[in-house]
Amino acid sequence: MQTLGSFMIYTRIVGSGSFLPTTVVSNNSLAKDLLSRGIHTSDDWIVQRTGIKQRYLAKDDINTSYMAVESAKMALTDSGINASDIDLIIVATSTPDCIFPSTACIVQSKLNANRAAAFDLQAACSGFVYALSTAESFICSKKAKNVLIIGSEKFSRILDWNDRSTCVLFGDGAGAFVLTASYDCGILSSCISSDGSISDILSVSGHFEKGEIKGSPFVKMDGQSVFKNAVKVLEESARAVCNKACVDISNVNWFIPHQANIRIIKMLGRRLNVSDDKFIITVDKHANTSAASIPLAFNVARLDGRIKNGDLVLIQGVGGGFTWGSSLVRI
Repeated sequence: MQTLGSFMIYTRIVGSGSFLPTTVVSNNSLAKDLLSRGIHTSDDWIVQRTGIKQRYLAKDDINTSYMAVESAKMALTDSGINASDIDLIIVATSTPDCIFPSTACIVQSKLNANRAAAFDLQAACSGFVYALSTAESFICSKKAKNVLIIGSEKFSRILDWNDRSTCVLFGDGAGAFVLTASYDCGILSSCISSDGSISDILSVSGHFEKGEIKGSPFVKMDGQSVFKNAVKVLEESARAVCNKACVDISNVNWFIPHQANIRIIKMLGRRLNVSDDKFIITVDKHANTSAASIPLAFNVARLDGRIKNGDLVLIQGVGGGFTWGSSLVRI
């Protein structure tokens, strides 16, 4: 939000879309597959620790850009804005199709969004909130009017399927927002933050060097440290954006945190004194889809009628980096 003359320019969500692969893998199915390789887990073990009951996994021929394009098409149709009128495309992803060109440039080409600048943004599971904040800056500074932001992840590519502590947690998918300049409602306040000193608690260390992969190509996580830090920074960030917008947390209609673990979400609710029924929960169905989790959850709640025009929605991300951020939005 920014004041220009006597008018306030807001960044408004005018369209949303999502894409999930067709392959649904239940906990029981995953447990059987892992057991065949000597790794023991169960539906009860996964649900009790994470709240996850199933996840969607993309087949080999479905890549990050494909899922991004499909979610973007849905969001553009929902918004009524043509791809040719998009000024900027930001794709938040930790699993790009390749090192370069950016996934965003591939998306731009496939959408025929010929006027749009395009770039990827890498902030792990906080990526979509970072993209939202970045888009807001472009719109409020009048450097762009219509912006397409997408969170798209094929995390199944970077999972060690012999590591029970991580492989049960993640899924694949994509979600998108179309944003535009507005004078009546939109993003009221936002903040993004990071702490690189604890980057080792959630990371993928692998990188190319002279044609070889150095480090691990798989997700590594210190679950207890992630839990402790995630709850702390999400609470602080929620209070900060509400205070900045002069909004009492009790007046927020819906909370959409990053869908990583139901225990993190429930603990956050207790810290904020917010009832469970105000949280949009999709982690049980989607698992952790990293940068895609927030737009996927938003679109579910918008399509089923929970999120309505005029609602106050608090969107929050937290993830590797260590990164986090929040946006308070009037729909």
